[in-house]
Amino acid sequence: MELKQLKAKSADELKAHLTDLHKERFSLRMQKATGQLAKTHDIRRVRREIARVNMLLGQKK
Repeated sequence: MELKQLKAKSADELKAHLTDLHKERFSLRMQKATGQLAKTHDIRRVRREIARVNMLLGQKK
């Protein structure tokens, strides 16, 4: 998701999105551990998006 789209969300929506991202990150980690992960770049994408959401949550406080 782009930064513009994330900035438009409220704090509650960002927290919900953050929870989804953590679940996706866990799923990707498990796929990597079992050798089923085909797109290894997805781990990096999710990790960076988590950082973006955390940054925006800090700014909204």
